[in-house]
This record gives sequence, C-alpha cells and structure tokens, in this order.
Amino acid sequence: MDQPEEPLIPNPEFENSDASFIQQVQRLHKLTLYGRWLFVGCLWLTIGPVSLWGLRAEISLWEQYFTWVAVRYGLFYHPLSTFGLAFCIGMTAAVLVWQSRNILFGLPKSEKQRLEKQVYRIRQQGPSHPLWKWVCH
Repeated sequence: MDQPEEPLIPNPEFENSDASFIQQVQRLHKLTLYGRWLFVGCLWLTIGPVSLWGLRAEISLWEQYFTWVAVRYGLFYHPLSTFGLAFCIGMTAAVLVWQSRNILFGLPKSEKQRLEKQVYRIRQQGPSHPLWKWVCH
C-alpha cells in the first residue's frame, strides 16, 4: 500500500534538525520533483507539437513505407524539428533517470545538503519567500 517516505537524514551542522525541518526538506524535494515534471510537460505541450508538425510530411511517408533510412533522412533534413524532439525526449529521460536514482538509491548527500540549506534560507526569509507557504506552512 502507501508507505510513508523514509525521512531524510538531517545534516548535523544545522541546529534545526527536528521533525518539522525534515518534513520541510521532503516537501521541498517533492516541489522540485513536481517542478521538473511540469517543465517536461510544458516542453511536450509547446516544443513537441511544433516539432512533430515540421515532420508531418515525413511522418505520413513513414506510415506508408517505414524504413530506418527514411527516418534518418527525414530527421537529417529537418534539423530544427529533430532538435526539438531530441530536447523533449532528452529532458524526459533525464528526469526519469534522476527520479529513478532517487527512488532506488535515495538522495545523494550533496543534494540533501542543498535542500537543507535552501529550507534554512526559506525559514530565515520567512513569509516573504515565494516557497514559504508550500514548504513551511
């Protein structure tokens, strides 16, 4: 079923290593995750369709006579569409690999420290920080 996420190990250099601080670090990590997927979704909603539209003639040709050579030449002669699709696919793969690594191996120590420092800065700035209500509410 739904298991609670394993709490992040706090950095001993911070005096705010209480349970609420750990929870705030987890919320910030979750916001980072959602932000990355939102960025990828926006890429697929903006750049993806434009790139596919640039390849519409080749795609109809591929539907009739699909060969890898036709795909290669279609992508070669439409460099902007190819770059747009490659960027969308690359960013999607990067976020998938990043999230999979975090799920399988946990957050690296450097990323935990970065998140903890960012939560500490959000706490210091207080309600005027844009992420205050999502992280420290």
